[in-house]
Amino acid sequence: MEIPDNENFRDSISTINQEGKRSWVYPKKPSGKFFRYRTWVSYILLAFLLSAPFIKINGNQFLMFNVLERRFNIFGFPFWPQDFYLFVISMIIGVVFITLFTVAFGRIFCGWICPQTIFLEMVFRRIEYAIEGDRGKQIRLDKQAWDAEKIKKRLLKWFIFFVVSFIIANVFLAYLIGSDKLLDYIFLTPLDHISTLISLLIFTSVFYFVFAWFREQVCIIACPYGRLQGVLLDNQSIVVAYDYKRGEKTEGRAKFKKNEDRESSGKGDCIDCKQCVHVCPTGIDIRNGTQLECVNCTACIDECDDMMEKVGLPTGLIRYASIDNIEKKTSFKFNARMKGYTAVLGILIFVLSGMLFLRNDVEANILRLSGQLYETKENNIIRNVYTYNVINKTSNDIEEVSFKLLSHDGVIKLVSNPTFTIIKQGLAEGSLFIDLPKSELKKDNIKLRIGVYSKGKLIETTTTNFLGPRSYR
Repeated sequence: MEIPDNENFRDSISTINQEGKRSWVYPKKPSGKFFRYRTWVSYILLAFLLSAPFIKINGNQFLMFNVLERRFNIFGFPFWPQDFYLFVISMIIGVVFITLFTVAFGRIFCGWICPQTIFLEMVFRRIEYAIEGDRGKQIRLDKQAWDAEKIKKRLLKWFIFFVVSFIIANVFLAYLIGSDKLLDYIFLTPLDHISTLISLLIFTSVFYFVFAWFREQVCIIACPYGRLQGVLLDNQSIVVAYDYKRGEKTEGRAKFKKNEDRESSGKGDCIDCKQCVHVCPTGIDIRNGTQLECVNCTACIDECDDMMEKVGLPTGLIRYASIDNIEKKTSFKFNARMKGYTAVLGILIFVLSGMLFLRNDVEANILRLSGQLYETKENNIIRNVYTYNVINKTSNDIEEVSFKLLSHDGVIKLVSNPTFTIIKQGLAEGSLFIDLPKSELKKDNIKLRIGVYSKGKLIETTTTNFLGPRSYR
């Protein structure tokens, strides 16, 4: 792309003025074809984000990320600490997918799918537009003295922002601790769960700070995904782009004059109305080229198309396009880089699918009691003491659970009852003895294979070590 004469805009972010202070962005209320599409997508995603922790599949919460208890549910599949490798692979798949999507279509995730953008643009800014008006009215209100009108509007806006932030914080908490536990807390008095209430207020404050003040700075400063653009995008990536060849031509941009022949005069189709700048939620000028701050929200496309229609010029001056498409008129190609990411993504999905298919619903661990030696009993019996834990990953209780030796002729005795029940998505722990005749010991340390049974049916197998006298080596 041709480099503009003035590159000062790249020396600092668009929301910082010459004095180094925050330059508040007052975006014009967007409208147009892409905004309607984005609104529909946002409403669907909002409904999903707000309802996902309350949806159950086979008794499992649809999405849950309980970091404290190390329990995760993804699309109804429960993941325990022992399944953490599956969770990691799922996250890697997500990263590779977003990377592939960025290489092909730029930062479209940020403008269309990111929860930060959806809540800011489709919830908080709409509240702001309803109370304070569009761009011009907001600027005038900001400069206005603190009279009764300004105080009334600001207090109303801040109160509604806080209420919405509180609702979002509750939903966020449902993702972390589980919707059932959250609903239990809601119907109890705050004094019964002070720590949870404090956490809820902290989350509310964070969301209020982000959506009421920090806003687009999250996308520009805090979000690492925006920084990845520099290494992921290339000249073939489809991004929101300004067609500078058509917009500038030989004489550059010029204000629109009625009945003029812009074609013969050499003036570009850009009439320098700056509406694309006024509608941008991050305050950039898309005509300067692809920039870090651009979230591909398409607001500038809708605004530019509207202006082109009003002055009788072709639409598409700002559009989804690649640099090669603008410079060389080449069409989109699925290049080797994209094929590589696709291959990696396909392999990871295949590996994850296989691991999920082979994943057991029950996982058992039997370990010798630390520091405990073997014990010699009557009739040449050698005894070892063990601790066991059995995890039930299903949404049903597993009843009448017992252990049996599969590899050797011996006896397993539970310290408590001979059988036990594992509640759904629960953990059963305890101690047991394993008795083996000396005749079964060929050396001082042997490996045992143990079966876990429920109502006489084998549901899992595990192994453990058995320690005997050294004389049997």
